[in-house]
Amino acid sequence: MILPPAAVVSAFEQMGITHVVWLPDSALGPWESALLGSPRLTLVRVCREGEAWTIAAGLHLGGQQPLVVIQNTGLFESGDALRNVLFDLGLPLYALVGYRNYLVPDSPDTARRYTEPVLAAWGLDTVLIDSAAALPRLIEHYRACQSAGRPGVALAAEGKG
Repeated sequence: MILPPAAVVSAFEQMGITHVVWLPDSALGPWESALLGSPRLTLVRVCREGEAWTIAAGLHLGGQQPLVVIQNTGLFESGDALRNVLFDLGLPLYALVGYRNYLVPDSPDTARRYTEPVLAAWGLDTVLIDSAAALPRLIEHYRACQSAGRPGVALAAEGKG
């Protein structure tokens, strides 16, 4: 599933996001033109997912509302940076994570298998976004996490579906 770019941008704008800090995958990449076309969002590209967390931390500390956008494989790669900014610094950063192969029944993909257990081990509040109709849940979850001053993760289902 590829969420419609215009709907994603609209959701991000409604959330009050100022910066999208990302390293897109093949499912998230089609959002780029729409993100660049938004006068309310600044797109920040990173080389590694760990950079996304630290750049988002700096933006947050500078009074901005960043959103980290990465795939689940990058989530695993960026664990130490995530630990530092979310838990050591206690920053309430939010991420939208592409959930590779979630929509592929019986996928042997280990990234698919370990995503939710890893997030649960970190104690992160998550929500699944498995269709465009679920985008209001993204907005609601983000606002709830921000109001509570806690980090959160939205999992964007990917794969055939």
